[in-house]
Amino acid sequence: QVQLVESGGGLVQPGGSLRLSCTASGFTLDSYTVGWFRQAPGKEREGVASISNDDGDSYYLDSLKGRFTISRDNAKNTVYLQMNSLKPEDPAVYYCAADLKPWYHFLLLNRDEIAYWGQGTEVTVSS
Repeated sequence: QVQLVESGGGLVQPGGSLRLSCTASGFTLDSYTVGWFRQAPGKEREGVASISNDDGDSYYLDSLKGRFTISRDNAKNTVYLQMNSLKPEDPAVYYCAADLKPWYHFLLLNRDEIAYWGQGTEVTVSS
């Protein structure tokens, strides 16, 4: 079965850190651009970060630069999102997605333009 599975979400205090994982099964990620998206209640989905298939390039939502880092381990078929200094505006369901399209406009794609999506993992920031 072809799927992406996210993990690592949870409750964290403001200023804390979480690392999300996105693991593929049924296919290998090493040819795919992978991106992280998030959607908070009542808000539109927004792109967070994307990474090229060879780990050579990455792109971030401007407001998240310096706090979030995307990386990948193709040997583990997994992409990560390290989130530091979490803020009250960061809570959302975080989704990973994969496609063969280029990394540099991946975050601008519509949902139906991306081949694979995970089910999401929830991040809550609260004291």
